[in-house]
Amino acid sequence: MTQAPVAPKDTRRRHDREIVSLAVPAFGALVAEPLFVMADSAIVGHLGTPQLAGLGIAAALLTTAVSVFVFLAYATTAAVARRVGAGDLPAAIRQGMDGIWLALLLGAAVIAVVLPAAPWFVDVFGASHTAAPYAITYLRISALGIPAMLVVLAATGVLRGLQDTRTPLYVAIGGFAMNAALNVGLVYGAGLGIAGSAWGTVIAQFAMAAVYLSVVVRGARRHGASLRPDAAGIRASAQAGVPLLIRTLSLRAVLMIATAVAARLGDADIAAHQIILSLWSLMAFALDAIAIAGQAIIGRYLGAEDTEGARQACRRMVEWGIAAGVGLGVLIAVTRPLFMPLFTSDHTVQDALVPALLVVALSQPLSGVVFVLDGVLMGAGDGPYLARAMLVTLAVFAPVALLVPTLGGGLTALWWAMTLMMAVRMLTLWLRARSGRWLVTGATR
Repeated sequence: MTQAPVAPKDTRRRHDREIVSLAVPAFGALVAEPLFVMADSAIVGHLGTPQLAGLGIAAALLTTAVSVFVFLAYATTAAVARRVGAGDLPAAIRQGMDGIWLALLLGAAVIAVVLPAAPWFVDVFGASHTAAPYAITYLRISALGIPAMLVVLAATGVLRGLQDTRTPLYVAIGGFAMNAALNVGLVYGAGLGIAGSAWGTVIAQFAMAAVYLSVVVRGARRHGASLRPDAAGIRASAQAGVPLLIRTLSLRAVLMIATAVAARLGDADIAAHQIILSLWSLMAFALDAIAIAGQAIIGRYLGAEDTEGARQACRRMVEWGIAAGVGLGVLIAVTRPLFMPLFTSDHTVQDALVPALLVVALSQPLSGVVFVLDGVLMGAGDGPYLARAMLVTLAVFAPVALLVPTLGGGLTALWWAMTLMMAVRMLTLWLRARSGRWLVTGATR
């Protein structure tokens, strides 16, 4: 990272207050998201095993479809924050509306694909003949809520760019509560079964989107920003999102390769791998919260043409990332005897878990730096570099991971390969941060 003078204590404290005020609510909103699926699973699980299996397949497909478009949040955050830093709130909100219109267009396109192709998608996932009808039903109904889900992503990016992560937290909590209540009422009260669960989720997602839109519309009217779709603005939003889409797909490919390799290692190893991956994802939420703060803060500093402030904020967030990583690593190492029995009583799975978990614990400080620098460069609008860096990472990781079964390293070796992947990511991100080439100032990049 480009060398900068050590910030005075009052400056570090100001950065700390900003990071905490943005990261803590962001973490709460991130954790609330997977609770939707958990609530659905808990309610549908009592209908029977085929229904739960169908839900699992459909939910995995929906999660994948929506997560691919996470750039709607990331790119919008950076673009809006720049305009906030430049002091042009009407343009910031106008930029946010372009992202929301793009979300609606993409949502309509996804529906057009998923509705007729739902049986094919379910079949590709290998659903049994008993689970497939339930998976198709849930997928087709839930797909109707995809435009709302994508609007939520884009609108969340708008509010983050406006330095507001509290509203997304409140909306996420309200959405989770509504989803749970609707699921119980429609599944059991109305006797709709798994279809009731899907409709409950769709209604909750549209309610969340409506709340977000009301907030954005009020802001637009207050500042005189247009709400009408602008073809040039929507096209610019899409162009900014393409590199982040490539980055996301490359990261998804890493996770899919890791899971495929674990499956080849045996039942105990794939079971242990899924447990570790769940924990890894939970820890990622904590680190990603700091990254989200980084997107908003860095974008604002660069929009205000304050490169020194951006450097100092970056440095401070890296320190936060390392500290959070160390804390999470120690937590995993110390508490593993307590939480492992909660996931499995199979001693074979537990034996595979222990050494692999220690590798994950050791790698957390590394992950802390990666998540923070990823967020910093997203906030700077440095998407093309992030795409190239992630493709390089995938090219290094894939052959190493695929050699694990051949070399007989087991699950521990696979997670050393995952640690290598994070090390390559850190190297590419650190080189970029150190170069200072990301410090492009102005209301637009």
